[in-house]
Amino acid sequence: MTPTNPNVLPAREYAAFLFDMDGTILTSIKSAERVWSAWALRHGLDPVTFVPTVHGKRTEDTIRKLGLPGVDPVAEALGIALAEIEDVADIEEIAGVGRFLASLPTDRWAIVTSASRPLATARIAAAGLPLPPLLVSAEDVKHGKPAPDPFLLGAKKLGVAPQDCLVFEDTPIGLAAAEAAGMDSIVVTATHTHPVETRSAPVPDYADLVAVRTESGLLKVQRKIGH
Repeated sequence: MTPTNPNVLPAREYAAFLFDMDGTILTSIKSAERVWSAWALRHGLDPVTFVPTVHGKRTEDTIRKLGLPGVDPVAEALGIALAEIEDVADIEEIAGVGRFLASLPTDRWAIVTSASRPLATARIAAAGLPLPPLLVSAEDVKHGKPAPDPFLLGAKKLGVAPQDCLVFEDTPIGLAAAEAAGMDSIVVTATHTHPVETRSAPVPDYADLVAVRTESGLLKVQRKIGH
């Protein structure tokens, strides 16, 4: 399912592309870490060790796993989401992603995020990107990443088989969800501070990528000629 050489992009054709949001099509890490650090301090947690664990997962799932006494995961997740919606000043698109997304047929791609729908739409707008034709958010599934459910739902809503989807992700949790869904993946490293162990081909951003429509009407991702 994954390439032998992780630096080689998947060579096969796909019916659809599925994109994670945070760290994959836009950079929101500063906003998220500001909000989560403040929350951690209020609950007696060390932000330095705790905040890196929140990326890629649904907020409610992260809080519930902590098992903090007297803490309502649903209410706390709502409060964090509202704070994050207010804190979008330095959110930017990943280089080249606007052009890349605009080149795709509107019925052949979706954003599949662990963020809530209001937070996702706020961050997408803050990054200057158009709202996607299909958005699968935290509220849409019972089990979030690393369960395969979000990506499987994205494939279902697009009307394509899971194995015919290519996933763009940035976190080990998201990549695990893609693999569990039976999907190939590419790891976007724009926001990484250290290498991620994965069998997926890494790309720093989308500046060097092009989406090609094949004779059979499917999609391939390639590097620009000469790169």
